[in-house]
Amino acid sequence: MIKSKMRRKKIMLILGRLATVIGVFMLIGAILHASYFKGKLEQIKPYGQLVDVDDGQMHVYSMGNGEKTIVLLPGMGVSLPSADFSPLMRKLSEKYTVVCVEYFGVGFSSETSKSRTCENYVEETRTALSQSGFKAPYVLMPHSISSVFCEYYAAKYPQEVDAVISLDGTSTAYYGEMPTNFKTILKIVKIQQEIGINLVLSPLFVNKKDLFSKGYTQAEINDVIVFSGFAINDTVLEQMANSSEFIKQTIDLPFPESVPYFKIISKQTYETPNKQLKITPQEYQHKHLERIGEHTQYEILDGNHFIYLNNVDRIAEITDDLLLKANQ
Repeated sequence: MIKSKMRRKKIMLILGRLATVIGVFMLIGAILHASYFKGKLEQIKPYGQLVDVDDGQMHVYSMGNGEKTIVLLPGMGVSLPSADFSPLMRKLSEKYTVVCVEYFGVGFSSETSKSRTCENYVEETRTALSQSGFKAPYVLMPHSISSVFCEYYAAKYPQEVDAVISLDGTSTAYYGEMPTNFKTILKIVKIQQEIGINLVLSPLFVNKKDLFSKGYTQAEINDVIVFSGFAINDTVLEQMANSSEFIKQTIDLPFPESVPYFKIISKQTYETPNKQLKITPQEYQHKHLERIGEHTQYEILDGNHFIYLNNVDRIAEITDDLLLKANQ
């Protein structure tokens, strides 16, 4: 009996010390996040221009001066799209004007108090482009969830869209409600960020040599690492929480036959089952293509969901071919 009590006391003592150590590390991480790393973030200057949109500012970054304007729009959770898209932008800018728009809460853009809806994303993007001096029609090149916004854009303003080239875009043919525990998970992610865990882990998962081979500069890699520690904010959390609703807002809008649509699908996405979907990944993709219409084209490329990381040349070729046919 006495030995059992002693053992419990030792266990409680060890757990107490462990909790103290964890608490100290969390406190140090929070202080570093709010001071040292925040200072490093503030030293990074916007790549492009900040324009006034509604109650905040949006960052618009451009390259090239071609006749056609390609607008790159980021997927969810990308901390610094203007750096993330840079190799693809450099390639496309050889022939086109290429513009990256960073949504509110993303990259160098400020947050906003406006609700995160498809309509607001589209109107904010249109305003940011116009304020930056770019005129429609545009070739929209969205990644992931931005494909949903671009379908909404094309349905509402077909005269402003020359074509849509989707980079492993989210399907608008399948709607599923967000899991009930998802918002709780998002709160935990925000806490992890605030105690500096993201900034500690990011360098461990970044293969700089691989990124150099893909065309990134040292400055872009460093900037992405710093921004990854500040990617989560209330505006981004609302986007994540509403991602299913964006599909619901778009699913019944017919996609215009006058707008060419090309979907680039990653092989990993096409072949890997998703536990959240009640259909196969192949059905998920083909139902989406059917929803867009018979004029839809697609190609499956090697790579993961971030398909633009290792397919820059092929994406440029697809763009050239699609726009050439559209002009004939």
